[in-house]
Amino acid sequence: QLAHAGRKASTHRPWIGKHGSVKPEDGGWTPVGPSKIAFDPQHTPPSELNESQIRDIIDDFVAAAKRALVAGFKVVEIHAAHGYLLHQFLSPLSNQRRDSYGSCFENRIRLTLQVTEAVREVWPESLPLFVRVSATDWVEDGWNPDETVELAKRLKGLGADLIDVSSGGTSMHAEIPTGPGYQTRFAEKVRKESGIATGTVGMITEPAQAEHILRTGQADLIFLARELLRDPYWPLHADDDLGGNKATWPAQYQRATSREQPIHESDLRD
Repeated sequence: QLAHAGRKASTHRPWIGKHGSVKPEDGGWTPVGPSKIAFDPQHTPPSELNESQIRDIIDDFVAAAKRALVAGFKVVEIHAAHGYLLHQFLSPLSNQRRDSYGSCFENRIRLTLQVTEAVREVWPESLPLFVRVSATDWVEDGWNPDETVELAKRLKGLGADLIDVSSGGTSMHAEIPTGPGYQTRFAEKVRKESGIATGTVGMITEPAQAEHILRTGQADLIFLARELLRDPYWPLHADDDLGGNKATWPAQYQRATSREQPIHESDLRD
């Protein structure tokens, strides 16, 4: 996954429990963004990127893609979601520029398109290129699902193979109605209206739930994050639960694919 944090850079490690920007005396720095608008009062306002710096960032994405290829990665994903730099340019909440990179939809999507086009030029056609987006900011007058569809159409035309559809991340005021599969409807909308393959993510925790999403055409791929942190063997357990043939299990794990006999109450001892 290729990403630039933009105004969300220079922050504390999330697991230490501190929010906001790291102070300069502790090693922090001034981040950059499309406009001088901080994510929230605890974050340092970014310096506004000029067009020369924007071109450098495009070059940095290209260099990162080349490194990924040399390292042996078979898929790269451009991260344009969750309030990171490309999303900051997409959203009118964080982008208040008045040049060719802001003010209107066509200008706000320009950097994401330029990065995608440049990466596609150096990433082999035989290998998939994904783009992750937030379908909505969950805030009035923010980035919205209809804009996401239009962006997806353009990304498809530039050679993107799949849109990884998430949401949120650019506003501290977002009210997100989380629940099982709460973002899947956005992936379905993008898939049906733009004609590009989509992936869905967000509180997809059960094998039957994931299978239903795929079989009903709501998305083409299921992305798991926290569920795999909780259980790295989730795909193997899902294969077992859904009646798979165990072909995906490593040979060394075959004896653990499933219990040969269920445990009965009589097997339990006080």
